[in-house]
Amino acid sequence: MATRRGFLQGAIAAALFGSVGLPGLARARAGNYALPADARTRADLTRHVDVFIGTGGHGHTFPGATLPFGMVQLSPDTYNAVWDSCSGYHESDGSIMGFSHTHLSGTGIGDMLDFLLVPVTGEVKLVPGPLDNPDAGYRSRYDHADEAASPGYYRVRLKDSGVHAELTATARAGLHRYHFPKGKPAHVLLDLCHGMQDKPGIPTRISDAQLRVVDERTLTGGRRVYQWAKGRYIYFAMRLSRPFKQVQLYDEDQPLAAGTRSADGTHLKAALHYPDAADAPLLIKVGISAVSADNALANLDAELPDFDFARVHAQAVAAWEKELARVRIDSDDDAQRRIFYTGLYHSLLAPTLFSDVDNRYRGMDLQIHTAPKGYNNYSTYSLWDTYRAAHPLLTLVQPERVPDLVQCLVRGANECPDGVGIWPLQGVETGCMIGYHSAVVLAEAHAKGFTGIDYKAAWPAYRKRAMDDTTHGLGEYRTLGYIPADNVDEAVSRTLEYAYDDWACAHLAQAAGASADARALRDRSRNYRNVFNRDSGFVQARLADGSWATPFDPRGMGHIAKWRDFTESNAWQATFLNQHDLYGYMDLYGGRDGFVAKLDELFSTSSELPADAPPDIDGMVGQYAHGNEPSHHVAYLFAYAGQPYKTQAMVRRLLREQYHDARNGLSGNEDCGQMSAWFVLSALGLYAVDPVSGNYIVGSPLFKRATLDVGNGRTLRIVANNSSEKNVYVQSLKWNGAPTNRAWLRHADLAAGGTLEFEMGSTPNLSFGANKKDLPPSFA
Repeated sequence: MATRRGFLQGAIAAALFGSVGLPGLARARAGNYALPADARTRADLTRHVDVFIGTGGHGHTFPGATLPFGMVQLSPDTYNAVWDSCSGYHESDGSIMGFSHTHLSGTGIGDMLDFLLVPVTGEVKLVPGPLDNPDAGYRSRYDHADEAASPGYYRVRLKDSGVHAELTATARAGLHRYHFPKGKPAHVLLDLCHGMQDKPGIPTRISDAQLRVVDERTLTGGRRVYQWAKGRYIYFAMRLSRPFKQVQLYDEDQPLAAGTRSADGTHLKAALHYPDAADAPLLIKVGISAVSADNALANLDAELPDFDFARVHAQAVAAWEKELARVRIDSDDDAQRRIFYTGLYHSLLAPTLFSDVDNRYRGMDLQIHTAPKGYNNYSTYSLWDTYRAAHPLLTLVQPERVPDLVQCLVRGANECPDGVGIWPLQGVETGCMIGYHSAVVLAEAHAKGFTGIDYKAAWPAYRKRAMDDTTHGLGEYRTLGYIPADNVDEAVSRTLEYAYDDWACAHLAQAAGASADARALRDRSRNYRNVFNRDSGFVQARLADGSWATPFDPRGMGHIAKWRDFTESNAWQATFLNQHDLYGYMDLYGGRDGFVAKLDELFSTSSELPADAPPDIDGMVGQYAHGNEPSHHVAYLFAYAGQPYKTQAMVRRLLREQYHDARNGLSGNEDCGQMSAWFVLSALGLYAVDPVSGNYIVGSPLFKRATLDVGNGRTLRIVANNSSEKNVYVQSLKWNGAPTNRAWLRHADLAAGGTLEFEMGSTPNLSFGANKKDLPPSFA
């Protein structure tokens, strides 16, 4: 557990940094600095965000400066070649390589880390050096006591160089401020070959890069990178507050001829020398674009016309305050409030802006397009994760942004040679994970009444995927009704998730007027039955000849190797991967009682896992694994069986046990906001088991009062009278003053605004939500 820190701001920080005067505030993680009262007023909600939560353990988050849904994530890189540093940063690493401008939040797989800047004193070193020997390269040691951050701001003191670095950002640009010590020659290294690596010692795969020195205060360039998102384009433009005295370009770590101002290659770097660096802070602003270096410069000049660090930081804080204020909670528990607002912060980092100030963007065909007037383009859709809670949360607290986010998926489906979105990243379909859950996000938006989305234009691409494509087992899925495990990896999970995508596509077909397709897909969405083994009581891998694969251990991930049959789950967890036909599924257990008995067993059986279980099978309660997304809806399934009191108890337990006010405070990968969105929605007392339905299941609200700005001047108030650590059970529920015995709610009602009032108690109300007429709809 990391120790808690206060905040750094104003004169206190100035004392630490000399006379430079740090603007704004920064939550540190280990120091003795208090936040002044005036700063608390200016930073009403950002002061409750700890951006370091998730930077330890397997959370894979980054602490640097960014805006809500920003294109730029300006953050320190501590390592770039191991799983737990796939965001570029891990709290256990003792040194910093430098500061790059793009990062992924909690994805469990790495990429990005574009355009590393390294402020250095002493001799020029062209390689970072290993973690265990920083002296061998340009990386510098640092202490967490000399590090602080808050939304839109990061600062650190680099011990080896003595440089104090500060970072802030706009949507498409980052601003650095470096304070160099006196008496040492200084330079800034720009490393264009830095990026995520497959493993230590294997260079980032770059097919071509360009570097241009425009003048003594301006550099531009770009590169094409073939890591996870293979073949993505990224460009930069950089302006300096003071001209450098000398520049040296390098290719393949060899100096180019003196006076060289332009280079093309795959391994480019530049050293900008400042013999008088200590005379005044050096500020560097960097704009990025996927279109061109000229567009990067246009982004930079539009968003950062000057070097006013205090103004940019203040604007970043204001942007975060605006979005965080969409949800206000009443809590006396500082730790819970910090976890909540950090979770909301993490939920607003992705998808990320991916169009320029002139509305041009690089499409999913890697060609240049122009977004329609009034729309932005976005990227970084971790759809297998985020369709479950992150996107449903955005429909409540970011309704104005939803048409943009969803219409991007429509455009992408029609642009991309590979078809509909699975995990699109910066113009490239990574194909990561299984299913094609962009269909779920579209169908959810339609069910919730969002306009400004061309659902009809989407349908041909989604029909092709559902009805014609044969990749990833889809051909066998259509002909056999399941995917045979002797032909395709992760066959059980693919079958289950294709069934849910069929459910989503049935709704898209209906929206497009394709009624026959809608009926066929609705019927096919029950293919989950074809991998359910009534004898074992579990979903199970099935072979092409129709037989069940053996050996079978419900704790294992496959009959011959881990991940062979399941995706981030085992048979215990995947058995409950049914989100749309709960009553049909209960029939497989002989009815409601058998289903509940199996659910009870899931949460109460041994948590023991096989020896080959991967490290991110985490957050275990019985065989429930909160660290992976297939489990996330499962605690809410009791409500469909008329026993929502069991949902209430288990959700409160998960809120308490799986989230902590610490750097290692997440039980699994953050996954672009999904892990945090589960907490935010559940703490409010809501969760969307089936996002396509447009409904939410009632849980157990953590806070006595919450107020949500749901758009169009409407307010949703959630009141939980007598809620406490012991009072976790719903005794009664009122909507706008009218009693209801239903343990579910419609999005349309919540989005219209009103008051949801819970009466909480310490003992279950067995009648609440128990009557058949009060059960949540499913397969409806």
